[in-house]
Formats: sequence, structure tokens, C-alpha cells
Amino acid sequence: MAADFQPLPPRAAIAALQARGQNLRPSFAWQDVYASLHADMFTVAKSAGHDILDEIFEALLKALEEGSTFEDFADELEPLLRQRGWWGRTTAIDPLTGQNQIVQLGSARRLRTIFDVNMRVSYATGHWNAFEANKDVRPFLRYVAILDDRTRDEHRAMHNLVLPVDHPFWQTFAPPNGWNCRCTLQSLSQRDVDRLIAEGEQLQFEPPDFGTREWLNKRTGETREIPNGIDPGWDYNPGQAGHKVITRRLEAERDL
Repeated sequence: MAADFQPLPPRAAIAALQARGQNLRPSFAWQDVYASLHADMFTVAKSAGHDILDEIFEALLKALEEGSTFEDFADELEPLLRQRGWWGRTTAIDPLTGQNQIVQLGSARRLRTIFDVNMRVSYATGHWNAFEANKDVRPFLRYVAILDDRTRDEHRAMHNLVLPVDHPFWQTFAPPNGWNCRCTLQSLSQRDVDRLIAEGEQLQFEPPDFGTREWLNKRTGETREIPNGIDPGWDYNPGQAGHKVITRRLEAERDL
């Protein structure tokens, strides 16, 4: 089943993906391009040494523009990747260590991850554009989790958390907060907040403290304190990071 994204004017998410597509960056491991660096580039792990980034990016952009499902995306892209030899398990030299190792190139599972991550990050950027544009009349964000047996405990605990758009909590905890995270943010006016309370929604107005754990990026040697409930590599605000990149590029174009 394709990822279930919130309705959004397509141009916002498309612009976010197009901005990243201006800087295609092959990489060997996902840890090589960490967190907010993704907002300014498009990369796929194990793409280094393979001429496939253009094809993957164009397939994602087409899927976003046409509202295609994951199945449509994969059916079109898989034959091309197989033809290019970017499929299955093989050996490759890690440019960081110089050692030969077994790596996973394309697979149905990897294509789903590529599709899901890039669609969610693009939509998050489009949403954040709207949050910034409308925060004078809709100054609050509500964390919305999918409450089923796949939901992380910390994400479930954040459901119905309501904080101002500019609250520092969102610098780290704005979704997606990890691989396969399905959480979203919803903008609210004061009237919306009052209505939800009147309807019996148990809103929260104080951010939780889940604590942190130390994580070592073995590719860069950097040690980071990662909040519990967030996967390494997702300890930033994907939507805001993308919004800043688009804003900088628009300002640069106006200055030309």
C-alpha cells in the first residue's frame, strides 16, 4: 500500500523535491549525509560509483507530480535499475575504509524506503512553508500520530501535543521522526484549539522529556545526543530545513 500523505497543493511538495534535485550527491552509506544536509541535496545510499541518481530522482519527481502510487513508481524504475546493474547484493569498495564488502543495491524493500522517505520529506517541507506563511492566524501546531500497533511509544505519547509554530521543541521533534514514521503536524488557530477542547480532545501543552542516548556516527566519528523516540539521522526538523533552503534560493534568484 502506498504511503498515506495529507492533502497538500502539489506545487509545494514538488518545489521541495526540485530544490534538492539541483544537487545530486552520490553516497556510500546513509550516515555519510546526515540529517539537515539532506535538505540541500538528493542522495541514495550505495549510489556512489553507479550512474543511477538522475533516474531515481526523475522517477520520484514524476510520481509526486502525477500522484502515483509506490507500485507505479517501482514498476517503472525497477527494470531500468536492473538494466544498469544496480540491483541485488554485490561487493563494493567502501571509499572511507578502502575495504571490499558485501552491499545491498536495489531491492523492492529499498525502493519502498526511497519512495517513502523522499515523499514524506517533500510533503513536510511543503507543510512547513504553509505553517510559516499562516502562523499569524494559525499560530499552533498539533502533533498527530497514527495510533495503531506500529506506532512508537514516544510518538504515541506526543499525540495531541499543541505548541506554537516557533517553539524550540519542533526543531528536533517535527515529523517524520524516523524510518517509516507516519506522524504529521496540523496547524491550528486559537479557535481550533478551543473547539478541540470543547469536543473532548485531551490536548497537551507541555512538551515531554524522553531523555537522550549517545550515538556514534562511525562514518564521521561524530558523537550526537539523540532524543529517545527519534532514529539517528532524523534528529532535526525536515520540513523547516527544506523551507530554509527554498527561501534562500528564492532570495538569491531575486538578487540576480
